[in-house]
Amino acid sequence: MMRRLSLIVATKDRPDDLRRLLGSLRLQTITPNEIIVVDASTDAVEPVVIEFPELPMRYVRHWPPSAAAQRNAGIRACEPSATLIGFVDDDTTFEPRAFENMLSFWDGAAPDILGAAFALQDYPERGNSFLKHSVLAERLGLYSSRPGSVSPSGWQTIMGEIAQTQFVEWIPSTAAIFRREVFVQNLFDDVFDSYSYLEDLDLSYTISRVGRLAVVANAGFRHFPSLGGGVSARQFGRYEVRNRLYFVRKHHLSLSRCYLGLAIRLAMSVASTMTQRNASLFSRSLGNLEELMNQCAASLNFKRKEAAQ
Repeated sequence: MMRRLSLIVATKDRPDDLRRLLGSLRLQTITPNEIIVVDASTDAVEPVVIEFPELPMRYVRHWPPSAAAQRNAGIRACEPSATLIGFVDDDTTFEPRAFENMLSFWDGAAPDILGAAFALQDYPERGNSFLKHSVLAERLGLYSSRPGSVSPSGWQTIMGEIAQTQFVEWIPSTAAIFRREVFVQNLFDDVFDSYSYLEDLDLSYTISRVGRLAVVANAGFRHFPSLGGGVSARQFGRYEVRNRLYFVRKHHLSLSRCYLGLAIRLAMSVASTMTQRNASLFSRSLGNLEELMNQCAASLNFKRKEAAQ
């Protein structure tokens, strides 16, 4: 069957970011067969889409906003002839030959390769990485030194910049392509509709249990994380805990290790808040604490009900 790629762009309130992305796609040596822009913006971004008539685009309005739900809507809207379905965030750009190289990878991919991510070229500096990659964290099952892996605690490790294609246990939906058939039984989980944090970890880790995932070294892209379309730091703090625990429970990973990891993360955030006097980090820490207490209370109530039966 002839290879055909449908590319889904979920967007919300980021017209300038979307315009930059579409400009990048316009410069590709090979473009997707169709690009589906799924828009949950307050003010529709369809005028931005119209600026690029040379791109094979379709515009879909979606409400309420949710990256996971928007991507699912995009999957359902893909043309029937699509053999590959990809996702890119609206705040990304791609090297001119990125899609050519990615599709070349797929042309030679073995049947058990089910997904492949583009290679991020501008990884940001991350604080406290020495703690994550310590021998103690590895032995406790909290974090792994192996790039692209998922630890028993439910924490994932990033891939980092690579020189050659690597196989991994999860890939981010920031810029990734999957075989269409994986979506017959797998979509982005509805639990992540409220706020789509870790939705890509959940989906890709599920897929990695039945096939292989890769990061393609010569298919480069850059990410410019946007402040538009997000939630408050306190709300994010709550989702950060809730979604991580949901992922661990769903995939039967170690709940005790996850709670330990969350407690350590909270302590580190509080310490950073005190030294940096960062109001946003304080709000995020407060959200973490609120949701940890909520989750612990719910777990205790569940155990009491079980004991009473």
